[in-house]
Amino acid sequence: MTLHFGIYPGGILGDDQGIVHPVRPDAPDRITEALDALQGDTATLLVRAYRSFAATVPPEPPTPADPATYLQRGRKLDLVLQFREPSGELEGWLEFVREAVRTGGPHLASVQICEEPNADLPAVDGSTPNVLNALVEGVVAAKQDARALGLDLAVGFNAVPTFDPADTFWSELGSLADDRFLRSLDYVGLDFFPDVFRPLAAGQLADAVTAVLTAFRRTDLERAGIPGSVAIRICENGWPTGPGRDEQRQAAVLETVVRTVAARSADLNIDGYAFFALRDADSAAEGLFHHFGLLRDDYAPKPAFDTYRRLIDELGRR
Repeated sequence: MTLHFGIYPGGILGDDQGIVHPVRPDAPDRITEALDALQGDTATLLVRAYRSFAATVPPEPPTPADPATYLQRGRKLDLVLQFREPSGELEGWLEFVREAVRTGGPHLASVQICEEPNADLPAVDGSTPNVLNALVEGVVAAKQDARALGLDLAVGFNAVPTFDPADTFWSELGSLADDRFLRSLDYVGLDFFPDVFRPLAAGQLADAVTAVLTAFRRTDLERAGIPGSVAIRICENGWPTGPGRDEQRQAAVLETVVRTVAARSADLNIDGYAFFALRDADSAAEGLFHHFGLLRDDYAPKPAFDTYRRLIDELGRR
C-alpha cells in the first residue's frame, strides 16, 4: 500500500515550555529546493502548516509564514487549525475554520482541526478549555464547507499516544461524537516520537512502533466509537540529532519507522506519513527540540534527508 507523504517546512516549533524560534529565518528558495528534491517524481508532497485562532489574545504567528510559496509541482497544503482561545469560548472559531476552507480551496489536501487536543502542554491545544467541543464542531464545519464548495478535502484531527489507562480523552470524545461528526471525519492523525522521550534499543523500535499504531487503532479510536473505515495518518514523527544523538541514527530510525508504518498500512488503514521537520531550529543549541530537522539550520543536509527522499520515491503515490 502506498502512502501520502508530507513534511513541515517551517522553522518555528513548540516544546514542553512554549514556542521555539529558529536562529535563522526561513529561506523560501532553499526550502523550495529541498521540497523539490524530496518530492522527486511523486505526484505530490503535502506541505504542513499551522494557523492559530484566539479571539481575546493575540494569536500565535502562522508557520510557515506564506505556505502558498511552496505549493509548486502539484504540492498541496496540510493545514492545521489550532484552537488557542484561553476562555474556551467558541465565538468566532467556526467562522475561522470556514474561512480557512474557503480561502485554501483547491490548494488544500487536508484540514486538521486542533493540534494534539489530548496533550496538556503550553504550545498545543490540550491546554485550552473546551477543546473537545471546538474539535467536534470544527470538524463538522470544515466538512460542511468542503462539500458545499465541491472540494476533495480530507478533514480530521490528531492526537498523541495514550499510555495512561485512566485517561478519559477518548471516552469523552466518544460521548460527543454524534453522526454529524462521524460522517464528517476522514482521518485521525497520530503524532508520535518513538525513541526520543523514552529511549529504545535499536532492535525494539519496529515492535514499539507496531504496538503504538495497533493500540491507537484498536484501543483509542474504538473507545471513541471511530470506525476502522476512518483512516489513520502519521501527522508528526521525527528523531532529533544533537549532543549524544548521532545523525546516522536519525536516518536509521526514520527508515525503520516509515517501513513499519507502510507494512501495517493495509491492516490498520494508514494512508499517510509526515516528517517533522525539514530543518533544525538551531543546530548549535543543546536543547532536544532544536534538532529535529532533516537539514541543519543552514540548510545543509543530514543523512536522513536522502533516506526520506528514497522512501518517498519508493513508497509514495505517483
